[in-house]
Order: sequence, then structure tokens, then C-alpha cells
Amino acid sequence: MKVLMLDQAKCTGCRACEYACSFEHTGKFNPLDSRIKVNEFWEDLTFVPSVCLQCERAYCEEVCPTSALTKNPETGVVELNKEKCIGCKQCIVACPWGSIKLDHTGKEVIKCDNCGGDPACIKVCYPGALSYEEVEDITNVKVQETATRLKEIAKDLVKGGA
Repeated sequence: MKVLMLDQAKCTGCRACEYACSFEHTGKFNPLDSRIKVNEFWEDLTFVPSVCLQCERAYCEEVCPTSALTKNPETGVVELNKEKCIGCKQCIVACPWGSIKLDHTGKEVIKCDNCGGDPACIKVCYPGALSYEEVEDITNVKVQETATRLKEIAKDLVKGGA
């Protein structure tokens, strides 16, 4: 299973991902219809992209009274069935990450669907802040990074440091 990965340290705040996303879903370049949002923190010049994390336990799915949100067991994506959605906005309130929102009209719920497995945002992220990775690969890398850090800490402790 693949997941959308975000590396805030590489994000330049160009917002190309927002435009690509809105164009992919609506045919128009309107960041208000984007499923990804670049949050700007000007005081320290930090840009943090945020998008649906396709949670393992998706609260949005749990609160939906019409089962318009369901997790696809093959892709892991929490999918929105617009035909079933009644616009109650309970999913928006339930999402702890603020990743489900209304479109620019304020009438239609929108969320990331990973563009069916070929995310448009990734294609235009030239700084490399966004990637689409296999979960197994990420886990192996994280385990290796953690092991390396622990090894360095242990060496420092043996030498009498930290």
C-alpha cells in the first residue's frame, strides 16, 4: 500500500501542489478546491503541506450517518461517495487534522483521494516535499534511521557524553 508523504523541511510554499490538485479534480486552477493545503507560518518562514492522512481508524468514516466515507481495503484510501453524502459536515468536525473541507461554493465536501493512485500534487512538487511511498519501504527506512540514532546515543553514553 502506498501513502502520501510530506517533508515540511523541503516545502518552499510555492503552492503548485494546490493548483495541480484543484485542476485534477475540477479542471480549474482554484486552490480553494484543492484537497491539499499549504499552511504558511511567516514568522519563521515555514510552510507545512497538509492533506488527508487516510487514517487507519478514520473518525470521519465512523461519524458519517450515510456511510459516504469508506476505507478501500486494497488502497487504504478513505473514499468519499458524493452520491451518498448529505453535506452534514460531521466528517469535517471529526477529522483531527482538518483535512476534510468544503469546496469554494461551501456546498460540497471534498477530501484527498490520492488521485486514484497517481497524485497530481507529487508531479509538480519540484522541491521534493511530497512523495508517494510504499508503507513497507518507509517502515524499513524509519527502523534503520532509529537504529542508527540509538547506536550513536549508545556510543556517546559509553564515552561519558550526554
